[in-house]
Amino acid sequence: MGEKKVYRVLIGKPGLDGHDRGAKCIARALRDSGFEVVYTGIRRTPEEIAMAAIQEDVDVVGLSSLSGAHMELFSEVVEALKKHGASDIPVIGGGIIPEEDIEELKKRGIKKVFTPGTPMEEIIKTFRELCENK
Repeated sequence: MGEKKVYRVLIGKPGLDGHDRGAKCIARALRDSGFEVVYTGIRRTPEEIAMAAIQEDVDVVGLSSLSGAHMELFSEVVEALKKHGASDIPVIGGGIIPEEDIEELKKRGIKKVFTPGTPMEEIIKTFRELCENK
């Protein structure tokens, strides 16, 4: 029986949003589900998050925003990954995101967007699927 691959994911908090309880909950749930998790901490620039994702050789990036700046910040992370030749790393977003912004975020390269109340199992399943299909 072969060893199960351990996937590496990064959880990032771009911008000035200082609330990270949700991001930490996601990071813990992913870790408890067998993922290796890199957490960047709060108040990171999109460039810092992209560089950390590349340096840590992660399979997926998860971003959290509660500040209302998700359109710009999430897009900037996607662009920074592209700029550094890492557009193959899928990016997921979550937080306080209005329903009307979700489709535009997907057009800008965000693979999936989660809002409050999303079951943790669904979030973990999405991370796993994106890792497996990378």
